[in-house]
Amino acid sequence: MGTTVAAPKPDNIEKITVYNILFIIGLCHLLNDALQAVIPAMFPILERSMGLTFTQLGLISFTLNMVSSVMQPVVGFYTDKKPIPYALPLGLTSSMLGMFFLAFAPSFETILLCVFFIGLGSAVFHPEGSRVAYMAAGNRRGLAQSIYQVGGNSGQALAPLMTALVLAKLGQAGAAWFTIFGGVAVALLFYIARWYSSRLVMYTPKKRKAQRQMNVESKKAIKGALLIIIFLIFARSWYISAISNFYAFYTIQNYEASISQSQSYIFLFLLMGAVGTFLGGPLADRFGKRNVILFSMLGTVPFSLALPYVSPLLAYVFLALIGLVLMSSFSVTVVYAQELVPGKIGTMSGLTVGLAFGMGAIGGVALGFFIDKIGLNPTIISVGFLPIFGLLTFLLPKDERIQEWYK
Repeated sequence: MGTTVAAPKPDNIEKITVYNILFIIGLCHLLNDALQAVIPAMFPILERSMGLTFTQLGLISFTLNMVSSVMQPVVGFYTDKKPIPYALPLGLTSSMLGMFFLAFAPSFETILLCVFFIGLGSAVFHPEGSRVAYMAAGNRRGLAQSIYQVGGNSGQALAPLMTALVLAKLGQAGAAWFTIFGGVAVALLFYIARWYSSRLVMYTPKKRKAQRQMNVESKKAIKGALLIIIFLIFARSWYISAISNFYAFYTIQNYEASISQSQSYIFLFLLMGAVGTFLGGPLADRFGKRNVILFSMLGTVPFSLALPYVSPLLAYVFLALIGLVLMSSFSVTVVYAQELVPGKIGTMSGLTVGLAFGMGAIGGVALGFFIDKIGLNPTIISVGFLPIFGLLTFLLPKDERIQEWYK
């Protein structure tokens, strides 16, 4: 499973790829994101059982993702200066408790409170989890980040399937079964935290000098590149939010699908997104991160524009292709940002991943509002144009240029 060397020397510590740690942190990411993804997967159930409007459903998504997005960069910034290994199991404990009480929440306000604690746990987990992946990566950062991120995407893909198998039968109370995921993750993260603590004794970042030089000579280029990354994350996150939160309603309305059948569309989209996330890292290591980001955005456009007009069967095919292509840049975007600003691993992870959650949160509220005002079908048609923002990728500095900044 892993490459283990007894008492590795500090000079060689960053060159060793520790696969067992990568797979465990990836599994924990799967369990963490499965808890989060249960929330939007429950929307059809909550809408029927509690009579919630699309705007209220959007506010639930907003609370979950905004708490996570706002806190992730804060946690990452703090832990860049003072890492906290045991924050990982503590964060998952918060998510586990939030999920348990969500199963018995009697009102919309109580649901928001439970979702707050789930989002808080995720905010703590993601930047520190990304740091663990970075420290265990050795010389294979693209692959390492893909292993870590594909865990999260796989967890998101499992939630609709679990909804069809569990929540569709048990209703809101069935959410209590998902606390088992949280308990397993907490136990594994105590093991990760012990490894993380021992690694900190030997691990020393080596790019402080390069970062200072980069800040002086290329400050404007860095800010411009990060701004473009933000726009790309905006486009990708809003589209993913539209599909994961509201496409189930589209299939129910247009294809006369049941709740369980509607979740199969979301499951396939997220499952292929997980596959795309895994493939993106190795492809970026070979063909360049900028090229993979460009392909993932523009390659999605034909399918996203055509999706609202295809048959129920062809919709499965198009959703699979969209998930595969669009999500291939998810982990790559994180690594690209980390290499833009080395030495700020947690901050850049919190910014990119947290921003994705934040954009998804805003998108959930905005899209829910648009659906209430102009209708479901026009909204789904409109979001198909979002991947066109991928044209901005041409303005990003190439991988070779970033490498030259650190020679």
